[in-house]
Amino acid sequence: MDTAIAKATPAGGSVPARIAGGMTPALFADTRRSARRFWEFFGANLRNANTRRAYVTAAYRFSDWCEAQGVALGAVEPLHVASYIEQLGRAYAPATVKQHLAALRQLCDWLVVGQVLPSNPAAAVRGPRQIVTRGKTPVLTAAEARGLLESIDSATIIGLRDRALLGLMVYGFARVSAALAMRVADYYTQGKRSFFRLHEKGGKYLVIPAHHQAQAWTDEYIDQAGLAADPKGPLFPSVGRGRGWDGGRGRSR
Repeated sequence: MDTAIAKATPAGGSVPARIAGGMTPALFADTRRSARRFWEFFGANLRNANTRRAYVTAAYRFSDWCEAQGVALGAVEPLHVASYIEQLGRAYAPATVKQHLAALRQLCDWLVVGQVLPSNPAAAVRGPRQIVTRGKTPVLTAAEARGLLESIDSATIIGLRDRALLGLMVYGFARVSAALAMRVADYYTQGKRSFFRLHEKGGKYLVIPAHHQAQAWTDEYIDQAGLAADPKGPLFPSVGRGRGWDGGRGRSR
């Protein structure tokens, strides 16, 4: 890890510990207004929990770096941000560095609107180039997908559930998190066609027509599991600790 980044860890403890303790980073604790505006950004402006966690971590790290350099909030300039981003790039991957820079840009924009800063020092700073030539997620071939589906024991409700879930993902190209967030009512029929309503990111929905094989597997699964009586229940419930069927809880990814 880069020496400058490593030295920018104050005696107040690790970043996760300070976040859990609700400690305002020193850079943004200069005045009550700046501290309030800092927490308002994460509480009122960011709805995604994962993004909020990543951005608040980036803000803490930048604050630690500025504290080590003796730079106050009102004195932060684009050169400081650029220097921090450059040093961060020596210790972390480009994707992480770009995320940190995005966090600083949005946070400083919020502070500008709140009249805490006169201008955004991170706005003009360019992040590192990131070129992705090959995806990391492996893709099953048609034969592998067929073999996986055929290997499922459809004599049990759990097997019927897993076959219906995988069928939705294979034939509907559904993301696993979107499929697991579905309720029973999100699978419905209009005329002769059935549809899946997927719960995508940002509170959005994606309605896709059901492939005839996925439709047949889902119909059999819902019928055998008796899920139709609870349309608000999870479409793909989890398995209880005793390895038995638990129709009342949704599955986690």
